[in-house]
Amino acid sequence: MKLFVVIALTCCIAATWAKPGSTYTDKWDHINVDEILESDRLLKGYVDCLLDRGRCTPDGKELKTTLPDALEHECSKCTKKQKEGSDKVIKHLVNRRPDLWKELSQKFDPENIYQERYKDKINAAKA
Repeated sequence: MKLFVVIALTCCIAATWAKPGSTYTDKWDHINVDEILESDRLLKGYVDCLLDRGRCTPDGKELKTTLPDALEHECSKCTKKQKEGSDKVIKHLVNRRPDLWKELSQKFDPENIYQERYKDKINAAKA
């Protein structure tokens, strides 16, 4: 799920590294996640960045840097807004873009560690 939480962050923020015990920056919390999810072009840009097959915006680069930490630590440094956005992105990818979900999972969770850890949340997104 961490993978997927951060994938959500892909669409809503580019979090920067935080100091221990703090949260990622809320600099991008105002981003309209729905607008990104509704735009194939915008969504593809973020996914291509994460999959190393396209250019990355500055926020995309930060996301790629932050993703491993967020996956490992269950998005513990995410703001409330980032967690809400990530849930929205997970639901969208699982239900409407399983092709992208699969590609991102293969790259960031090849051993299904996070999908297994968060299978209840992933299954809830399917409902």
